Amino acid sequence: MPTLTPGQMGAQGAGMADPAASLPPPVFDQRSLADVPGQQRGMERRGSATQAEGGPTLVAPLGDQQRLSGPATAVFGAALFTQTPQASSDAPNPNYVLAPGDRVSVRAWGAVESELVGAIDPAGNLFLPNIGPIPVAGVRVGDLQSVVESEIRKVYTTQVQVYASVMSTQRIGVFVTGFVRSPGRYAGTASDSVLDFLVRAGGIDPGRGSFREIALTRGGATLASIDLYRFLLEGRLPAVRLQEGDTLVVGRQRALIGADGAVRNNYLFESPARSTLSGRDLIEFARPLPAATNAVVRGVRNAQPFSRYMTVAELAQQTLLDQDTVTFVADVATRTIRVTVEGSRLYPSVLVADRDMTLCQVLDHIAVDAGLANTEGVFIMRPSLALAQKRSIDEALDRLERQLFLSPAPTGSVAEARTAEANLVSQYIARARRIQPEGRLVVMGADGRCAPLRLEEGDIIVIPERSQTVMVQGEVNFPQAVVWRPGWSVEQYLEAAGGLTARGSRSTLMVRRPSGQAILEPREAPRPGDELIALPYLDPKYFLFGRDLVTALFQIALAARVFM
Repeated sequence: MPTLTPGQMGAQGAGMADPAASLPPPVFDQRSLADVPGQQRGMERRGSATQAEGGPTLVAPLGDQQRLSGPATAVFGAALFTQTPQASSDAPNPNYVLAPGDRVSVRAWGAVESELVGAIDPAGNLFLPNIGPIPVAGVRVGDLQSVVESEIRKVYTTQVQVYASVMSTQRIGVFVTGFVRSPGRYAGTASDSVLDFLVRAGGIDPGRGSFREIALTRGGATLASIDLYRFLLEGRLPAVRLQEGDTLVVGRQRALIGADGAVRNNYLFESPARSTLSGRDLIEFARPLPAATNAVVRGVRNAQPFSRYMTVAELAQQTLLDQDTVTFVADVATRTIRVTVEGSRLYPSVLVADRDMTLCQVLDHIAVDAGLANTEGVFIMRPSLALAQKRSIDEALDRLERQLFLSPAPTGSVAEARTAEANLVSQYIARARRIQPEGRLVVMGADGRCAPLRLEEGDIIVIPERSQTVMVQGEVNFPQAVVWRPGWSVEQYLEAAGGLTARGSRSTLMVRRPSGQAILEPREAPRPGDELIALPYLDPKYFLFGRDLVTALFQIALAARVFM
């Protein structure tokens, strides 16, 4: 068992993971799981974490840590129709293409003074006096100025300035029907898009309507088929101009599949087909996080609950049906652990090691200054042990509390004595319950060698510095640090701290080493850095609850380094 030595691989301790840790996880066979209905679906197979295997976890994306785990509830694309409908603008954007019925203003000054506001005729022309018809239908609003100016300068070549603008576009009425919230006829302008009219109709009904099957009909014939997923994912809409009397028909909803868990897009996705969606398409829509390794597929097959657990690669080959839900989880055994080094050390304070490495192996990767570090006093603070110590203290206090209130009193005088004791002990119990243990684990033997202990995630390795004092505390008159002197006995250190109090006793002394090792009724003198603790002596003749009280005192003194 190696001991801590200076200089051994000091700066290389932060990367001790074995190369095998980078290999891909093994592929597991599909396993049938019991279906869990309702809001508990997202919790399936999570279980309780253990020291070796945490089980599948639901990971949230970094940009959305507040996301609630569980099945998706929002339909992908429904956010398009959550805002208040905007009124149509009479001033179209520069990319709008002019059409018959649009009103245009033309002004000329200089050699000729003229102003005209007119509508584009059915032939697509704008008639100007002394100039003639100018074809402007099909011209972009941004190009109108140059088109009109070039035609006027064919007649008036010099000293004429021209300004052309669009006053208003044609007002139209479009019917919106199908699976929308408020079917009907809605007014707008020819420059309005399909989305504008869908918003005025309240949007697509997310429980019945399709975001992928919207038909634009004109004169009884289908002019265009619109898939809003192309707009949502690629920003593309069909280049169609709505006219008076057009009809938008929203089809019925196709297969809907939910994705949740370790995904960026936690939505219900609609299939491009009528009743199925490939697993590959769902992965493309949901965009699982890099941590996602497996997926739970739930649904109904042949009127029976269906559930399968598979890898993400296997999911890509599956065919998903309407109302299926897929939960992506991170389910792979962690091959490394991270431990922290505190105290008198050199170089990195965080070490990454294989899960099967022991403390002795890790200590060989920590560089220390041999003159400053107390290598025989190394100890570990473990969070899981702190929780166990807290439970043990609470159980001891519970036993003491039961003894306090359930012990019968044979006489009235005994009852009065117990009442007085009960008040004192109750105050102690209330204070003791607030104590938080530190989870100290003794790992060094009396000979200064470490124990072959396997480390856990979150362990803190503490390397104390060498000390030249002995801390004397507990039931002494003047608790303080006393300079260590060779040859001094226990009695001499007690005298240096003012001697024992009335509640102190030579039979309740305890020495605690820097490593956390406790020695009751010490026969050897304390070493440098030790703690000499005088615990209170409770005479059973005076304290009826002395045994349980002393038990709680010792547990608190050892687990939390608090002496009450």
